[in-house]
Amino acid sequence: MNHSEVPPLVAGVSVAAAALGGRYLIQAWQAFKARPVVPQMRRFYEGGFQQKMTRREAALILGIRERDALEKIRDAHRRVMVANHPDRGGSEYLASKINEAKDMLTGRTKGFESVF
Repeated sequence: MNHSEVPPLVAGVSVAAAALGGRYLIQAWQAFKARPVVPQMRRFYEGGFQQKMTRREAALILGIRERDALEKIRDAHRRVMVANHPDRGGSEYLASKINEAKDMLTGRTKGFESVF
């Protein structure tokens, strides 16, 4: 084997490897673009409210755990209230349930029931 034959062989193998790698990347990109779009939005509690709210229902309404910290309860209340505020097209009924849920989880009221 002559030293002058090695560089063209190495160059040929390199070009072939680059072509196969490029082909794989193009196929992967096309598969990525063709994947179904799945919305990444969080799902909120859809309602079907109980007559007297429980801690479980309150946590579902706010999208948190029953025993979360006070700051997390306040943040969740703020987020859900902004999305459902009556001044922005939400209903007063939903706003009252969201406030009731916050009060239930923060322990501000015992046995409180919505005015609706």
